[in-house]
Amino acid sequence: MSQSFLSDPSRDHDAIHSVATAEQIDPEVLRRRVRSGSVVIMQRKDRYVGIGKGLRIKVNVNLGTSNVHSAPDEEVKKAVVAERYGADTISDLSMGGDLRKVRRLIFAHTSVPITTVPIYQTAAEHGIEAMTHDDILGTIRAQAREGVSSMVIHCITRDVIESCRNEERVLGIVSKGGSITAAFMLHHGCENPFVEHFQEILGIMRSHGIVLSLGNSARSGCIGDAWDEAQARELQAHVALAKEAHRSGVQVIIEGAGGHIRYDRIAPTIRRYKNASRFPLFVAGPLPTDIALGLDHIAGCAGASAAGASGADYLCSITPAEHLGLPTPEQVRQGLLAWRIAAHIGDLARLGLDMEDRMMAEKRAQMDRPGQRMLALDPEAARVNGDEDGVCTMCGDFCALRLMRRYLKGTR
Repeated sequence: MSQSFLSDPSRDHDAIHSVATAEQIDPEVLRRRVRSGSVVIMQRKDRYVGIGKGLRIKVNVNLGTSNVHSAPDEEVKKAVVAERYGADTISDLSMGGDLRKVRRLIFAHTSVPITTVPIYQTAAEHGIEAMTHDDILGTIRAQAREGVSSMVIHCITRDVIESCRNEERVLGIVSKGGSITAAFMLHHGCENPFVEHFQEILGIMRSHGIVLSLGNSARSGCIGDAWDEAQARELQAHVALAKEAHRSGVQVIIEGAGGHIRYDRIAPTIRRYKNASRFPLFVAGPLPTDIALGLDHIAGCAGASAAGASGADYLCSITPAEHLGLPTPEQVRQGLLAWRIAAHIGDLARLGLDMEDRMMAEKRAQMDRPGQRMLALDPEAARVNGDEDGVCTMCGDFCALRLMRRYLKGTR
């Protein structure tokens, strides 16, 4: 079976060359990496986003309603903010209100690839105890027809559930999708429906060109819950499923190394995943401390920077509202910008992509404030915090650049 992610060779050509141009990489090198599974290309109409080996780290933004707060217009505002401030992808995690309407509105106001988590919609519409295997598969088919670019499925197994129980974790299973799937399995005394129907799910994704994302059910929810048997078992299972998906012609991403991880453990954890498989690694977080409540986007930026520098290919941003509630559009912006900083730091370390930093340094040497703002990650923030007349209020007459220009170079 062809390993092309699109059935139409001309579209395959367009995707490869679009991503190769954006990433400044040889198209044939990129094509080989797609075929090997070390790179995936998410597609939404004629927009393509490459994720994986040798490419810039990409950043995803989560949004969506809950069963206690559903305001579709708010989610649209978040989606618009996410795209405006540079999100590479958006995940709709809605679980409240008219879920199809929310997704239609997000599609109508954005152009970046959209990811969904089918178990969320199934549980929201049917309830964990009442939903069936057919309901889950029905949701996958319906979302595929809507044109989503990627889907997350949680393939947690009974041995992983038992490992979490036996390890006596402080916070147990903190993945929402993983916990819903585990609760369904335990209630019905059944195996994981995603694993049991894996080949059928692959067929749906293959026919619609959807990227499969293997959800990180066993991630740690606090610093005290370090790497354990559950995470090791899940990684082993995910690698096997990823290989099966790739053989079936479905592009696949492995989620892992997310949640809460002490800073000195982040790089070794990332290396575990990267050494275990060639597939792109998607990391939510990680948070290197538990005490930054209300400021988790700042703490998470530190963790995500370490993850990116160590080899993570794809990062999921966290907002100041993490652990507290649904974020506002402004909080989505703050979280996204923090993760774009983290991704750039990772790209500097991994790929040496320092051209933008060099350009900024030259503008600073020239004391060109407008030029600096144009190069800033958030030009508006640079404008608010800068001095329009070109005089630095911190240094005043004792500006190091001005002094050295005068005494070393003899210029005023």
